[in-house]
Amino acid sequence: MSANLFSNLNISPAQLEALDALGYHAMTPVQAQALPPALAGRDLIVRARTGSGKTATFGIALLTGINPRFLGVQGLVLCPTRELADQVAGEIRRLASRMANIKVLLLCGGKPFGPQRDSLQHGAHIVVGTPGRVKDHIDRQTLDLSGVTTLVLDEADRMLEMGFADAMQAVVSRAPASRQTLLFSATYPDDIRQISQRLQRDPVTVTVEDEVAHDEATIEQVFYEVRKHERQTTLLALFEHYRPNNAVVFCSTKKQCAEVAVFLTEHDIEARAIHGDLDQRERDQVLLQFANGSSPVLVATDVAARGLDIKALDMVINVELPRDPEIYVHRVGRTGRAGSTGKAMSIVVEPEAPRLRAIEDYQRQPCICDVLASLNRDPNYALVASMVTIQLDAGRKQKVRAGDILGALTGDAGLAGSSIGKITILDNSSYVAIERPALRQAMNYLSQGKVKGRSIRARRLR
Repeated sequence: MSANLFSNLNISPAQLEALDALGYHAMTPVQAQALPPALAGRDLIVRARTGSGKTATFGIALLTGINPRFLGVQGLVLCPTRELADQVAGEIRRLASRMANIKVLLLCGGKPFGPQRDSLQHGAHIVVGTPGRVKDHIDRQTLDLSGVTTLVLDEADRMLEMGFADAMQAVVSRAPASRQTLLFSATYPDDIRQISQRLQRDPVTVTVEDEVAHDEATIEQVFYEVRKHERQTTLLALFEHYRPNNAVVFCSTKKQCAEVAVFLTEHDIEARAIHGDLDQRERDQVLLQFANGSSPVLVATDVAARGLDIKALDMVINVELPRDPEIYVHRVGRTGRAGSTGKAMSIVVEPEAPRLRAIEDYQRQPCICDVLASLNRDPNYALVASMVTIQLDAGRKQKVRAGDILGALTGDAGLAGSSIGKITILDNSSYVAIERPALRQAMNYLSQGKVKGRSIRARRLR
């Protein structure tokens, strides 16, 4: 274990202090394999799943090479979705928390262009963004990549799947040829191999096997074989049988996502859908409510859920099996993280039998198949979130901090600290999770009281 300590790496005391504050002491397998060559300046191809510690891997490598005195873009991270980019930027900020004056800027679609342009004029050390919006800034000459020393392509396979190949190429072509390029991908199809050959120089390849993440002691995987017309009732029966606190339900299409979320809600299981037809604000709010415990069930497509980082996820349910066994592995890998146990339940109809065999071949172990004892509904069962979310119309740009909101609610409003959950601060708004019994007390105060000396409009998210 001692060989895998971060303190053995050639990184600054400030970086070690930040890692220690975050509870990062021993490296994960991907970090132990990838960080030494990355810190030595080598190009990397890293094949590892979400949740393996890859963000901290490239975050540490990026920050180690930053010159704080040069306020120009030195590091660039491209991500397939705004949700993932937002999480990556947040993680890099945390990793940089003990370093002086490191500025990390988020450039994504779904947000106004003007404020991003203005922020770029004030300079940034690291930019995290989606290919389309980053390309827009380059085309409008508001973003200069001539000082980039490290380029990261995060979840490169998903960027290709989402049609970003041309935008990625256009962005990369504007970065110096002498840069370091770190490519992270959960899968390694021919397209990724070709991109590596075009963009990288003698890369070191790091592969962390998915099977390590799916130890039977960590994730219980069960496949329920049913007839096609029993799919929905089986879904209800799985919730009633296992009674998870939260769950992600995976669907194959946007239409199926919306239908399943409505079906679950109609049967007293509070669920929200996330898919490509939602606008960015709606997507952000759905993910935020799921992450802070205000919505117990998320119904999602694979692309929409990419980058979702829930540290304690009780269960994953596949409404139908994906065609690609690798996608199945990434789905179920979202539960049972950090040594906790999780459940991965899949509903299988007869035409999907070849997909089941493909999963067995991929995992090199037989799938456990079962039949539920009963599909009859328990009329008393319901799954409702213990928290609700309040949105405030002030955020980072109004100098509001999480401590200001917490202080107002526990001080002037008189709420117990235990009734207040996760507080999220964005540029012009903030969100706070409140236990349901305390909601009225919180709203009564916020309708008349003040946060940091100013009246702030509040509303409950539904």
